[in-house]
Amino acid sequence: MVKFGTGGWRAVIGDGFTRANIRTVGAALARQMQAEGAAEQGICVGYDRRFLSRESAIWFSEAVAGEGAFVRFVNLSCPTPQIMFTVKNLKLPYGAMITASHNPAIYNGIKLFTRGGKDADAAFTDRIEKLANSLDPEGIQDIPFEKALEEGKIRFIDPRDDYLDSIMAQVDLDAIRSRRPRVVLDPMFGVSLTGLQTILYSARCDVDVINDRHDAFFGRHLPAPNPDTLMDLQIAVKEHHADLGIATDGDADRLGVIDEKGRYVSANETLALLYNYLLEYRGWRGAVVRNIATTHLLDRIAEAWKQECIEVPVGFKHISAGMEAHDALIGGESSGGLTVRGHIQGKDGLYAASLLVEMISKTGKPLSRLIEELYSRYGACAGMERDFALTEEDRERIHQLLMVEKKLPDFNRSIIRVSYEDGCKVYFDGGPWVIARFSGTEPRIRVFSEAENAEEAARLADLMQAFIGI
Repeated sequence: MVKFGTGGWRAVIGDGFTRANIRTVGAALARQMQAEGAAEQGICVGYDRRFLSRESAIWFSEAVAGEGAFVRFVNLSCPTPQIMFTVKNLKLPYGAMITASHNPAIYNGIKLFTRGGKDADAAFTDRIEKLANSLDPEGIQDIPFEKALEEGKIRFIDPRDDYLDSIMAQVDLDAIRSRRPRVVLDPMFGVSLTGLQTILYSARCDVDVINDRHDAFFGRHLPAPNPDTLMDLQIAVKEHHADLGIATDGDADRLGVIDEKGRYVSANETLALLYNYLLEYRGWRGAVVRNIATTHLLDRIAEAWKQECIEVPVGFKHISAGMEAHDALIGGESSGGLTVRGHIQGKDGLYAASLLVEMISKTGKPLSRLIEELYSRYGACAGMERDFALTEEDRERIHQLLMVEKKLPDFNRSIIRVSYEDGCKVYFDGGPWVIARFSGTEPRIRVFSEAENAEEAARLADLMQAFIGI
């Protein structure tokens, strides 16, 4: 059974993520392309460094080609945003990336992209999911990979240079060269290293690298850039007296940051810093789009610059849609993904990292000082994020409590409103908020909160956690 969530289809390898299911997704997409008359234009297919990713990309492509759609196959592991860029750059109707992004190593999956390089929306993935689950694997007309290459139904492409050149054209390399910052990179055993090294060496940065080998188990850590997984990077930044530490998740669409003091910089802070930088130093104008679990510091920055902050559900496809609808300047989420107007309509860790290096170079200020100035200017706030594994029984119980009965704990604060658009989010007088929502990619529930200080943020999260009984 194939089930798409907020970040594509993801499943445990050998359980849901099997050759049979991969073939059904490829065949379903090819048949959709045939129905649209888009089969000859074709699809771009890429893969990351996870276990079975290349093999899965081959199985997927064999089904797509066998069902009559042309495949452009990127024959080296690559970042997810490179596939999105290629769909946009070559004006293709579709793209596919074999990845489970930041999920644990036992997972793999498929992300689908539509014309313009956008994340496929729910209506489209629902259609593909329904069609894939209706297919008989025995009836899929796949074709052996080598034969498809010989017959021209699959063709190798290498779009890396075009992708990296596009990023470098949008970043002030001269400003970086004038500063020559020292940067430590942590690709987290993923696919960002070659691209980031190319960009940073072109800007004459001094670059040190950790965790760069190919390890399908990601060093036995979760390939997600967060405080628990970036301790090696924190140590390396201090040892090398670096200006900045940069980490990307397994498929390089999310960013993690360590400042020059070895302190973890949250994704919320990174997003706020870059939005303020684009407004103040580049002189750009435009709204910011954030998901429902991302910092309201962005709201304050937008208000100060007479811009708008747009709140959307979790899932980057909602951010991309909001960006397009409002011609927004920047959009992002608290898990480390962001995009900027003029680039692709999806998150890109390489672009975000390059822009961050430009920021510290052009301002001439260390990252820690920029963060201090941000809070001094727009007001202090602190966030809290927790997540918990769920049984199906827990999920049903919590859904009934929060979403059906709509019960809440006694927070001992004045509530302005409650949103049930994506989970249960409570907005309090004065700006604090707390949300509990189910993950769209794993059997987990997440609790986020934000308040004027860490103690109050923790209190709100504690009350929600206790109330739902996890």
